[in-house]
Amino acid sequence: MKKRILSALGSLMVFCMVMGVSVINAEASEMKMVDGSYLTTDETSTGYSGPRTRGLYLMDGECSITKAGRNRVYAYASTTANQEVKYMATLVYVERYMEDVDAWEQVDWWMVEAQNDYYLSTAKTITVDRGYYYRVRANHIAGDVYPYEETASVTNGILVP
Repeated sequence: MKKRILSALGSLMVFCMVMGVSVINAEASEMKMVDGSYLTTDETSTGYSGPRTRGLYLMDGECSITKAGRNRVYAYASTTANQEVKYMATLVYVERYMEDVDAWEQVDWWMVEAQNDYYLSTAKTITVDRGYYYRVRANHIAGDVYPYEETASVTNGILVP
């Protein structure tokens, strides 16, 4: 009798796990994507430059966005070179999803530059309106001679309730 009860409980647990995974996959497939970014309710999101970024000078780029309070987000971006380069820059754009036009609208932006370096990062906390999705998009530039190598990264949108 005890073996039958344990077997039934085990079967029930497996069934619940299968159903839970199915619900999670269904929710993931229902997320809306706008211009390369999913609209999520996550606390944070990180985006990376593509896998074929690595060039002669530019190694990769990264950006992230994190909720930082009731109506604030923390935006971060970095650029990494393969070696010390004469010039590097990171341009950071914070964007809000506008449902009525189904597009991202720029809320803030800034740029940082460095010379004779191999790594550059920047971060900023921004006050935003509640009830919207926000994302960070960044352009990463590095090189010794113009035209410089360039790549981009983008996060998913996070909801600031």
